Amino acid sequence: MAPAGRAVRGTTTDRTRRSSLATRDNRTGREYEFPIEDGAVRALDLRQIKTNETDFGLLSYDPAFQNTAACRSAITFIDGDAGILRYRGYPIEELAERKTYLEVAYLLIYGRLPGKAELAEWLHNVTYHTMVHENVKKFMDGFHHDAHPMGMVVSTLAALSTFYPEAKEIRNEEFRQRQIHRLVGKMPTIAAFAYRHSVGMAYIYPDNDLSYTANFLAMMYRPSWTARYSPDPTLAKALDTLFVLHADHEQNCSTSTMRMVGSSLADPYVSSAAAAAALYGPLHGGANEQVVRMLQEIGSKDKVPALIRQVKSGKRKLMGFGHRVYKNFDPRAQIIKQIAESVFAVTGRNRLIDVALALEKAALSDDYFIKRRLYPNVDFYSGIIYQAMGFPMDIFPVLFAIPRMSGWLAHWQEMLTDPEQKIARPRQVYIGRGERHVPTKSTETE
Repeated sequence: MAPAGRAVRGTTTDRTRRSSLATRDNRTGREYEFPIEDGAVRALDLRQIKTNETDFGLLSYDPAFQNTAACRSAITFIDGDAGILRYRGYPIEELAERKTYLEVAYLLIYGRLPGKAELAEWLHNVTYHTMVHENVKKFMDGFHHDAHPMGMVVSTLAALSTFYPEAKEIRNEEFRQRQIHRLVGKMPTIAAFAYRHSVGMAYIYPDNDLSYTANFLAMMYRPSWTARYSPDPTLAKALDTLFVLHADHEQNCSTSTMRMVGSSLADPYVSSAAAAAALYGPLHGGANEQVVRMLQEIGSKDKVPALIRQVKSGKRKLMGFGHRVYKNFDPRAQIIKQIAESVFAVTGRNRLIDVALALEKAALSDDYFIKRRLYPNVDFYSGIIYQAMGFPMDIFPVLFAIPRMSGWLAHWQEMLTDPEQKIARPRQVYIGRGERHVPTKSTETE
């Protein structure tokens, strides 16, 4: 038998078929055999398939990377058909019920749940870095009064690179960990400052006696530094659970961006700014805002049937249903639906929840949506909860970016320590003009 990856003739054994891919190039009649490892073949093996010696070799063409693995990762596992999401092997349902966001952040970044001493050190390091340099405040003050909070977050993250030049020493383990502490610690502060700036209110400094999410709520809503304000513990807990659910989601657009920019050995501040910019898009971090706007447009339960008819006729899309990965149900959506009731017990019932429940019931009982496997995703209920907690829709993508920072950093660090990774450089299929020449005279035309 020919070596794996070489042109071969004839058939393969059953054993080889289980661990390799045999293919025939009908252009040349040559047959090839490539090893299959972890359910994948290496794209570079395809380069051996050529029509002649000068041929570059075969490429795989995959717009939007729908079936291309760009890395090996031990962080997050998703089985979209079964509705499974696990962080480092732990089911998301168990983590959401039993662990805080900062414990989950530690798990994602370091690969294990922290022990008592490790957790105490981790909480200290994150809390110690919640403050931002006074010049960061001045930087944020430079934005126009109506600047979008997410635009401010993206820019401020990039600006932090200039405040911590040591961050460029990404191979230095001590320096790298310090930037991780800074980014996890400062994200709520930057986010809250961006919101306060957008509504013309003075910034509130972190209160390190509070929990991660309670501190964030205090920086968001405390009227002034001298005013008394105690974040509701139920709301702080609900937000913490939402942060757990949003902490990571495998190779999504923003995480892949973090890896791609980081592959150039850029520091984590500009890399996370790029990831946040990807999250800024309405198809990613802005999806729950689109759900809320849709529910507001529907207005009442009696108008749900009309919307269902519009969707089935192709006149509009049903926001918050379906997912690129999940083809059964989104496990995060089921948890969020439970969180909603605890939030409404404090804030009062958001009228949009009744519209959402009626819409969900109508869609899940209709063969059109069942056959297409369109189920509510994480965005369907999260926006309603955020709105009930008093968050304006402009801040929704920011609320996504805060917890996702831990996932970004986990993947960034994994990428840096993966010996197979190099600077990312996708190929293209060129479809432009062949060689042509510039006219020799100015009066000549093509």
